[in-house]
Parts: sequence; structure tokens; C-alpha cells
Amino acid sequence: MIFINPKIDFAFKKIFGSEDSKDILISFLNALIYEEQPVIQSIEILNPYLAPRIRGIKDTYLDIKANIKDADNCDRTVIIEMQVLNVEGFEKRILYNAAKSYSTQLTSGQGYSLLNPVIALTITDFVMFTEINNVASRFILKEKDFLINYPIYDIELIFIELPKFKKQLSELRTIVDKWLYFLKEARYLSDVPEVMSTVPEIKKAFYIANQVNLTREELDDQEKSEFFIQDQRGAVTKSLKQGIEKGLQQGIEQGLEQGLQQGIEQGLQQGIEQGLQQGIEQGIEQGIQQGIQQSTVELAKKMLNLVDDQTICQVTGLSLADLEALKASNL
Repeated sequence: MIFINPKIDFAFKKIFGSEDSKDILISFLNALIYEEQPVIQSIEILNPYLAPRIRGIKDTYLDIKANIKDADNCDRTVIIEMQVLNVEGFEKRILYNAAKSYSTQLTSGQGYSLLNPVIALTITDFVMFTEINNVASRFILKEKDFLINYPIYDIELIFIELPKFKKQLSELRTIVDKWLYFLKEARYLSDVPEVMSTVPEIKKAFYIANQVNLTREELDDQEKSEFFIQDQRGAVTKSLKQGIEKGLQQGIEQGLEQGLQQGIEQGLQQGIEQGLQQGIEQGIEQGIQQGIQQSTVELAKKMLNLVDDQTICQVTGLSLADLEALKASNL
């Protein structure tokens, strides 16, 4: 058997959002929202899967909207969405859809007490919250400092991050585990694992996902959707690669320019320091030399007319020519 990818647009909605999939959706929601408790007694899918309506859609998501009724006959609206790509504005859209579903329940003149709670269940094929290790995370309104729940528990956002689910087939214990494994791994399986076939609704989900049971048009939509996702991921990867290469090139150019400038400044500073040092050394050396030379001349002057020229030259180190010039300057 070959199973379609449950994470791709129409496949997710066909499996969970068809009129004949209500038992599948109830099992799925009871597992992921209500910790496997049989809270949901009945369900009405507000936007059921209709193949002709969604053919050719190139979006990265299709949501399922349903009204559920619990054992106490209380109504809730649930929005279920499978999101494959982390597109811009995704987090805001989730909040917007939940708020819109909550606010548009009333018609003119109706009281706010008639508003039913809204739950937005979003399954992502990417990591959203790196600071949270859990596969599932739930968000509600709370007081900022004391974390006290808002009195009306009417809007809840639940996220399931599939990349964080790491369990293998042999590790599946709960219905939650089995549903998540189905979403993540069904496309890679060739038959229904025995451990998962014990849940009738999951077994039925595999039956719907079997390519044999799809029309040619549905298979074509599935293939186009897969290509679209791959193209989008490829575009993101390419943009990221180009951004890295451009950033690297700019970094190298800026680094060279800064390094050259710093080198010039540093070289100039070093040149000044070295020039000063050499000038000081040369000045000292010249001063010493001049001092020695002056002392020699003074000594030679004192010896004139006292001893012969040869003796003066031997004592002072002056040449005969230097001595004759000294005599001439004293005349």
C-alpha cells in the first residue's frame, strides 16, 4: 500500500474533514485536546471536504472548522489547521482566525452570554517555540504578573510541533502517540502497523489515506501540492543561501576595508613612534659625538705651544690636517 501525506493540504482535510470522517475527527480531537478522554459527544463539520472546491488551490494550509458538543451539552468551536511552511504572519493569522470565529458568532442584538468558547488547534511541521521542549503547548489569557487565568476561559490556542515528536513505532503507547505518528510517518509506511490498527479510527484514517481509494484528480492535487511545498522550501533555502553568501561577501569587504584603514592608522602610529624613537636615539648619539669632539678640540687647544704636534695628535686622536685647521682658527 502507498499512503498519501496527511500533512499536505487537501489530504489532511480529506482524512479529518470529510462528512464520513466525523468519528476520526472526534478521536483525534479527544486525544489532542482532552487527553484521550471521551469529552466530545457529537460534532458538526462546518466546512467539510469537497474535492471540486479545493482542486488547484496552491496554499500551504487548509483548516477544518467544526462545532463540538460535550457530555454537558456545551458547545465549542474548534479550528484545526495543518501548517507545513512557516510563512510570514503565521502567528498573527492563528490569533486572528480564533478571534474572528469568536466575535462573529453573534448577530445584531444578541447578548455576549451566547458566545461559545473557541479552540484553535494548530499542527506544525516546523518548530515554533524553541524554548519549549514539549510537543504540545497551550496558550490562554492570564494576568501578566500573577499568571491568574482570565475569568472567561473562552479562547485557547493549542500547538502541536511534529518535529519534536521523536518516538519510534515500538515506543507508541497512547492514542496521542499513535495519531502523531500517523501524521508524521504514514507516507513512509507500506501497511498499517499492528499497534495502530487497534484504534478503529486510526485504521480508518489509513484506509482513506490509501492512494488506491483516491480519484485521479485527487492524486493530481496531491502531487501538485507536494511540488508546491518543495518549491517553496527550495525558494526559502535558496534565499537563505543567497543571504548568507551576500552577507559573507559584505562581511569580507567591510572587514578588508576596516582592516586596511586600521592598518594604515596603526602603521602611521607605529611610524610616528618609531620615528620619534629613532630621532631620540640619533639625537643622543649625535650629542654624545659632538660632546666628545668638543672635548677633544678643547684639549688640543690647551696642548698647543706646550708639546709638539705629533704628541697632540696621538693624545687627542686628531689628524695633522685637523690640528693645522685648529691652529689656523686660533690665529
